[in-house]
This record gives sequence, C-alpha cells and structure tokens, in this order.
Amino acid sequence: MMKNSLIYKLILHALSVISAGAIAYICGFNVQQTLAICTFFASILGALLFWNFRLSFAFLGCSILLFTRVMTIDDFIKFSSMEIIFFLIGMMIIAGFLKELGFFTWILSRALIIRNLNAKKFMIMLIFTSALLSCLIDEVSSIVFMLMLIFELSDFFEIDPKPYVLTSVVATNIGSAGTVIGNPIGILIATKASLTFEDFLLHAFPLMVLTLLVLIGMLFIFFRKQMRELDEKIKLFGPNDYLVKLLNIPPEIKLRIGLIFFTFTILLIAFHYRIELLFGLRKDTILLITPLLMASIVMIWRREHARKYVEKDVEWWTLLFFIFLFAQAGVLTQLGVAETLAKRILSIFSNNATSILTVTLMGSAIVSSVLDNVVVVTAFIPIIKSINTIMPFNGILWWALLFGACYGGNATIIGSTANIIAIGKLEKDKGITIGFLEWFKVGFIAASITLAFVLFVLLLLPHYK
Repeated sequence: MMKNSLIYKLILHALSVISAGAIAYICGFNVQQTLAICTFFASILGALLFWNFRLSFAFLGCSILLFTRVMTIDDFIKFSSMEIIFFLIGMMIIAGFLKELGFFTWILSRALIIRNLNAKKFMIMLIFTSALLSCLIDEVSSIVFMLMLIFELSDFFEIDPKPYVLTSVVATNIGSAGTVIGNPIGILIATKASLTFEDFLLHAFPLMVLTLLVLIGMLFIFFRKQMRELDEKIKLFGPNDYLVKLLNIPPEIKLRIGLIFFTFTILLIAFHYRIELLFGLRKDTILLITPLLMASIVMIWRREHARKYVEKDVEWWTLLFFIFLFAQAGVLTQLGVAETLAKRILSIFSNNATSILTVTLMGSAIVSSVLDNVVVVTAFIPIIKSINTIMPFNGILWWALLFGACYGGNATIIGSTANIIAIGKLEKDKGITIGFLEWFKVGFIAASITLAFVLFVLLLLPHYK
C-alpha cells in the first residue's frame, strides 16, 4: 500500500512539473526561464509531497541549474542569502544556551504566578506568553516550553490538553510575526525589503497584539466547555501555589546570567539601525552580526558545551534546505521571471491596489497552510520586489506577506513547524492524537478571522501605506 502511494506521488510530481513547464513555455518564457520555473516548482512540490526528502529535491534542483548553466557557482553564492543563514545559526546557538540555563523555565514559572487563577486568566496568560516568547526567541523554542507547561497542568488537573495545545500553537504562530526574530521569514523579509527591527515594532508588533485580543474572544467561545471544566478543577484543588513548584527554577546565578545575556542580545538587535548610523556601517550589519557575536561569547564561555550547541541545537537540515531554495528563487529574479509574473498580476487586477494587497495576504496564507512558510515567502519575495518597482506600494505588501505567511500556518495541521512539533510531542508524551479535521475546525476559523482582521486594518489605516 505504501509502495503504491509512493508511486502515485512520484507520478503526480512528474506530471505536475511537466505541466508547469508546458504552461510556462506557452506563456512565452524562454528555455532558460522555463527550466528555472520547472526546477523551482519541482523543489517546492517535492517538499510538499515528500517532506522527509525535501533537502534531496533542493540539492537536485540546484545541481540541474548548475549543470545546464542556468545558474553559475557565483550566482549560487550570491543568491543563497548566507547572511540570513548565519543569523539563524547564531540565534539557534543562543537559544540552546538559554535552554540549558533553564531561562525559559524561569519565564514560565513567572507567568504562572497569578492571583485568583481561573480558566479565563489562564487562557489569557497562555496566549500572551506563547506569543511573546515566539516574538523574542522563535516559534520552535517557544512551543517546546509552552507544551511543558500545558502537559504539567493537564496532568495535575486530569484534563484534556488538546484545547490548550491548540491555543498555544495558534498564539505562537501569530506572535512569530511580531518581531524580526520571531520567525525565519521575519529576517528574510527584513533583509530583502530593507526593514529594521524598529519597523517591525511600529507596524508588526501592535497589529500582532490586537490580533491576539481578537483571538482571545474567539477561543473563549470555542473552548467554553473545556474552560468550565478547568474552573471546576481549579476550585476543587484550591490555590495555585503548586504550579510554580511544578517547574524546576534554576539557581539564582544562572538566572541572572541568562537574563542579562538575553536582554543585551535583544537590545543590540532592537537598536541595530541606530548603531549602524552611529558608526557609519552598512544597513543590517549589526542586525546580522549580533547573533554571531553573542554565540561566539557563549561558545568560549561554555566551551565544554560548544560542540553540542553547534551539532544538536542548530537545525542544519532546515538551514541547508533554505540555502538551496534561496539560490533557486534568486535565479528566477535574475532571469526576469519574477518581473514578468509581476506585470501579469498587475494587468490581471488592473493595477488595483486593494485587489493586489488582498491577493498577497490571502494567497500567501492559503499556500502557507499546506507548505512551509519560508518556502512560500521565498517564492513571493521576487514577485513583490518586481511589483514594488513597477507600482510602488510603500511597504504594505511586505506586511501583507508577513502576516499572511504566519497566520495562514494556523489553518492546517501541517501549516507551520510549531504545529508539527506540537502534534508530535502530544503523540509521543501523552499518546494523544489530534486529527486533521479536529485541528482544521479550530485552526481554519482562527486563521480566517485573524486574516480578515489584518486585511481590515491594512486597508483602513494609513500607518501601513
């Protein structure tokens, strides 16, 4: 049965790529452009159909482009966006260091000290802590530690953890849009669109917080039955002092070191633009070197753990996939494919700004619901760049792409890395499964409502124009 399924997928993949090539050629693209389109499409579709082999498809795609001279070695190096890769490596090492110190455990323990705890207060705390953690570190680290809290709570109260896992994951995906460092696509968009950390604080963070308020109202209605059950259990078990004791708070000295180190890292990233102006440095220089600088300090100070940070905490599989996918997307821009697509999109919608904004937001959201959002954003970036060159949008399309790719991931069980990690941990640690439709009932509604709210804000507020 599995063998037949694999054969069907391979046939579907081959026919889809051939069809994409035929359509591209009929639409007037030359041989080189058609080959680049087919290769990029094959890598993306291969990642969707054969997720465990996505790196193989990325390697194969770049090999074909190099062999056929559509891309040169110099092109590969130029388009692979190594500055983004180095940024992510540094942040992953720092996250591993903070995890080892027990920094996240301490943050969660602080969040649990709530007077007169009830289900509503717990849900609000869960939503905002999930979102803010993903803003400050990344969605993967955030959801791992939030799951620890949820599992402890569900064990103590003997309640179903699924509603709270869903709540935390949805909030994590929304929160990851709040800052440059919350999601890999944040740093990707920031560097390609010349946006600073301050730009994200002015445009992305406030809208993210407002979206969380909308989300709270929706989840209160959706999980009202489960919240009543939690209220009854809280009354039965009394005060919530036990909650803090459930977590292992690290020694005071480690706590101080982790807090100071983390705060300094965030401050450097937050004020990178001002520091660059002060020292006359090229834009994004401080933004990109800060994680590397802080990671180097970590590896010198904690030298006995340095190899572990690099080998275990850095997601090399994912980063290599990014490198080869970025290179393929860069070729599409160089060959003029992105510019041609941009012109056709503008002509289809008669240069209507509202329609183009809506298509960018909803289109990126729909594709992100079934495909990794980095893949989606990588495909959209060259097209949006070309659209902005032809018809200036002053940045609003970049925000639409950011929110669409992050929020759209909530719609399905495979829509984001945080979703997949949460499902895997729930099955492994608790033996509980969330089915596709069970997730879809909550995730699709959450994605639809939050995306509609974002579209409303982007269209009405001149702040984003």
